Amino acid sequence: MIGMLRILRSVLVLLLAIFLLMAGNGPLTTIISVRLEAAGTASPVIGAVMSAYFGGLTLGSLFAYRAVTQYGHIRAFTAFASALSAIALAYALYVSSPLWGVLRLAEGFCMAGLYICIESWLNDSATAQTRGRILASYMICLYAGQSIGQFMLNLPDPSGFLLFVLISILLSAAVIPVALTRMTPPHLPDVAGLSFRRLYAASPLGMVGTVASGLVLGSVYGLGAIFAREIGLDLSRTALFMSAVILGGVLLQLPVGRLSDIFDRRLVILGVLGGMVLVSGFMAAATQFGIFGLTLAALAFGGFSFALYPLCVAHTNDHLGNAERVSASGGLILAYSAGATLGPLLSSGTMAFTGAAGLFAFTGGISGLCLLFGFWRIWMRPSPPQEEQGRYQALPRTTPVVAPLDPHA
Repeated sequence: MIGMLRILRSVLVLLLAIFLLMAGNGPLTTIISVRLEAAGTASPVIGAVMSAYFGGLTLGSLFAYRAVTQYGHIRAFTAFASALSAIALAYALYVSSPLWGVLRLAEGFCMAGLYICIESWLNDSATAQTRGRILASYMICLYAGQSIGQFMLNLPDPSGFLLFVLISILLSAAVIPVALTRMTPPHLPDVAGLSFRRLYAASPLGMVGTVASGLVLGSVYGLGAIFAREIGLDLSRTALFMSAVILGGVLLQLPVGRLSDIFDRRLVILGVLGGMVLVSGFMAAATQFGIFGLTLAALAFGGFSFALYPLCVAHTNDHLGNAERVSASGGLILAYSAGATLGPLLSSGTMAFTGAAGLFAFTGGISGLCLLFGFWRIWMRPSPPQEEQGRYQALPRTTPVVAPLDPHA
């Protein structure tokens, strides 16, 4: 216990910063989608606006590091966070889909820059003995901030400006601990990703499952609030629904991962995909159930869908040498981001034709296709021996810089 406290004290500044960032930026997606829906914006247009964030996150993962290397971690962090705070206020000026799409793109780029600053700093602070615990603490702060921030929607905001101001305050506050830290900024780690072709050759199911994870979670992050509103939930229950998805992802990742260390990992991946299909079907019929049943389903959906990405990373690593594993994790994060960029565009189209249920018809369809692909892969290639499987490690889907934090990479 004392050792854990000593480890956390060494990175407390960074953990506080990510918590404040996610408490501010986490609910921003929900608020934007709800405001666009209230303005009568069509689902495909909302999907395009939502997907712009993941496009910006992908671009930022590839290029934002240049600002960090040129100006240093503290200056870059301050610049990205200040820009993000200004973007949050800019949303309140005028409701416009094209304008908000551009802001979402810039928001994703800035968040990638902030992730790079924090994650490279955490990497530099970690040792072989503390890396796993630092990663776990980072994920707890990231998802806790994201989940708690959703309840900001419960605040009355007749002016339409208050929530954006509060978000801007939280994002600005995240600068304070980093700007005043005495920690020595690190050098960025070298985490160039493997090519998608090499990743697919190593593990077809790992690659396809990673893209499917992006398609599903990008859709739910971007359009989950629209689904909740269209089935009749008020703002407070919409916040509860979105928070339950995130909380379920946190609660079930490790239990599912431990199963994959004991049994054939591909069978666990297929079980998770099967669970996503079943829960998606339940969610598509959500109007027949009360808020209690819907919240339980959201917890289960989050648990299955959040677990898919780290399972696919672990499965891919089972087929790679040690020298390739960090690069593979970086490449898989970019594959996830590509899926998350495309997901809201496709799922919003199904919602336009079938209504709210189209969101989870889409996630169920993607999960079902990936499930069939998984059965085909099991038939085509035997699994590696149990003793050759690497250990599972829960991972966030942020930028390639987080990859070296995986102690098993």
